[in-house]
Amino acid sequence: MTGVQKILWGVAGAALLVFAGLVLMANRATAPPADTPFRPTFALPDAEGRLRTAEEFSGKHLLVFFGFTNCPDVCPRTLIEVAQVMDGLGGQADLVQPLFISIDPTRDRGLELAEYTAAFHPSILGLAGEEAQTRAAAGSFRILYERENNSGAPDGYTMAHSASLYLIGPDGDWLRQFSYGTPASENLNDLKQRL
Repeated sequence: MTGVQKILWGVAGAALLVFAGLVLMANRATAPPADTPFRPTFALPDAEGRLRTAEEFSGKHLLVFFGFTNCPDVCPRTLIEVAQVMDGLGGQADLVQPLFISIDPTRDRGLELAEYTAAFHPSILGLAGEEAQTRAAAGSFRILYERENNSGAPDGYTMAHSASLYLIGPDGDWLRQFSYGTPASENLNDLKQRL
């Protein structure tokens, strides 16, 4: 085995470990017990600095995903599925607001976040606040995330995070989570039955 092949195998192994960590975190996300009221909240600025809250979207279903713009695979795949759901809703799309909440606000604040989400679908609203705001929102949704050093990633780090897609009802109550990799068609069918 040549030196280049060893390096490539090492990089592939590291990528596999990061992916396994993301899947593990996705599976550790805690759904609330069925008999416990659960109403996640957030107060985070959008790309233009306007503070957005859960109450603002009262009357709409929310599809919420926590991720970061430098994510190589999990986040883009999930946002593609969200876009497919929004397209599949047709005339009912205005009853649903998809949200992308950044767990890497240091890199994701600013207009680049709006460009990132719009590249997937124009209705996806990106939110990125200060670290305390992000931690509060993540805690409210009961999701996990953490920074991991990675010399091969932009700025020398990546983010491990719960990778589920969360559905919040028009009254603000948590309805369910879709595990990472749930087909868009399944998400769409579930949502259509609720609208």
